[in-house]
Amino acid sequence: MEATTSTAKDKDSGIKEIVRSLGLVFGDIGTSPIYTMTIIFLLMKPTEANVIGVLSLIFWTITVLVSIEYGWLAMSLGEKGEGGAFVLRGILVRLLKKTRSMVFVTIITFIGVSLLAGDGVITPAISILSAVEGILLIPGFSGTRQTTLIVIAGIIAIILFAFQKKGTDKVAGAFGPLMVSWFLTLSLSGILSIAHTPSVLKAVNPWYAARFLWNEGITGFFVLSEVILCATGGEALYADMGHLGRKPIIRAWYFVFFALVLSYLGQGSFILRHQGGTSNALFGMVLSQSVVLYVPFLVLSIIATVIASQAMISGMFSIVYQGINTRLLPMFKVEYTSPRLRSQIYIGFVNWFLLLSVLFIMVEFRESHRLAAAYGLAVTGTMALTGIMMTAIFHLRREWFKMTVAILVTVVDFVFLISNTYKIPHGGYWSIVIALIPLLVMLVYTAGQRRLYRRIRPLPLDVFLESYSQVYRELNKISGTALYFARDPQMVPPYIVHTMFRNHIIYETNVIVSIKTLDQPFGVKSSFQETLADGLEAFKIEMGYMEVVKIEEIMKAAGINEKVIFYGLEEIATDRPLWKVFATLKRLTPPFIQFHDLPLNKLHGVVTRVEM
Repeated sequence: MEATTSTAKDKDSGIKEIVRSLGLVFGDIGTSPIYTMTIIFLLMKPTEANVIGVLSLIFWTITVLVSIEYGWLAMSLGEKGEGGAFVLRGILVRLLKKTRSMVFVTIITFIGVSLLAGDGVITPAISILSAVEGILLIPGFSGTRQTTLIVIAGIIAIILFAFQKKGTDKVAGAFGPLMVSWFLTLSLSGILSIAHTPSVLKAVNPWYAARFLWNEGITGFFVLSEVILCATGGEALYADMGHLGRKPIIRAWYFVFFALVLSYLGQGSFILRHQGGTSNALFGMVLSQSVVLYVPFLVLSIIATVIASQAMISGMFSIVYQGINTRLLPMFKVEYTSPRLRSQIYIGFVNWFLLLSVLFIMVEFRESHRLAAAYGLAVTGTMALTGIMMTAIFHLRREWFKMTVAILVTVVDFVFLISNTYKIPHGGYWSIVIALIPLLVMLVYTAGQRRLYRRIRPLPLDVFLESYSQVYRELNKISGTALYFARDPQMVPPYIVHTMFRNHIIYETNVIVSIKTLDQPFGVKSSFQETLADGLEAFKIEMGYMEVVKIEEIMKAAGINEKVIFYGLEEIATDRPLWKVFATLKRLTPPFIQFHDLPLNKLHGVVTRVEM
């Protein structure tokens, strides 16, 4: 009896996790049916050959780029259940060890993260705007001005981004059930439409996709740049794996896959019957089935796009936090929005940068079908880079079968990427411009940090210890414990030298703390190293790059009750424009010590002037 009860509980828990994943992972790809078919058939005539060919391309694009690339290959490369670009980088760094190839891997990671930022701006803009445009099909609202629709979409975006600081922990529970309703509605409306024109079912045969590309030639090749819209958000299967685990996401994907396929086939059936006679295939299909239920469906579609945008924003916060921990990005101020979950974070700079970019994109492109000209380039770029990194990992691990499949998938990624270059002069350059901003920030910041570290000339530990021992014997010591932070315990930063030797401030107990970020997402270890000298100890903390830690709690657990915390501040003096940008980044972001939320009443900053 108890075994039966336990099994029932496990099953119930499994279903809950699947429902949660529908809300957290599949919002982006789940709202693609709102605009994908509509945008494709603005470019070409809705003949039967074209409709069946495009449906076949959509079916196999979702199968190859989402199910195989992310659902199978990428998700087999999880690190303690975690996924994403930084996880692939971590795996590669460990496999390559100390080689020049690591520089190449880091550059690929930079570009991949930057492209995700470009994608992250366009996702809410096109999703929310395309859903709001469904108002035009409501009887009596067909004359609504596009400016009014942009204002409505903008207000929705502003409310969404303004809500981030309060945290999504309390409302996230509703996302899953709402997305279940959305996918069930997509499935049902698709089935009802397919029943009228069942011939669309033959689109699952890849021969129709191949025939379409062969017959259409260069036109068919560039149609791929719009077909890719059906797979946008597919990378979330892997990137969000750490939130829920692999099994619930894969099981939810079975449901989502069939819902999407049924919706696209249904829209194809509707287009064949009406020969493109409506502005939006999905909304037109639902309106033809029920005028009464159309408005509730429109409201549900707007809610679904908001949930998709929320997942993107949370994902961007997570990626930026990983970048901060791995010292690839400046230490933007991080706030924790949930008392229960430390992973629920808010980064104000990222939030407002995304909002301003989303509003700008909406105003710049005005209509969702024009916005599609900027969408897809960043997505295919991210997929291609993921393919390269996966292929390298499988090669180094000698997993030959997976490597072969990864090569084939990467070739498909590059075919889509090349087709999307057609969009660059038609608005696609904006996704590149947006992606360039985080890319330049990472390049300037990492180059500046390397230059700064060389210029401050840290003192080798053995040289420091000679002077320290003499000073510790001769000076009067202040009672209590002082903490100092150093990146490398073997190299002592100048601010420690200034504090102890020049200012003659020395405590009875002095602890040099070093924090090392590991090439794996999770795990926290801390321990005292060997005693360096009388009154001087070394304490080391090792943490995964996705860990959100409380340094003060770690110190207390180790028995350290500090009286004062010293930290270094660099005042950068330079005439060079590049280093001026770096100096500005340093001024605008909190120092390391404040980023880790240590008690303000114990902090003492020591300024070092550095010429760069």
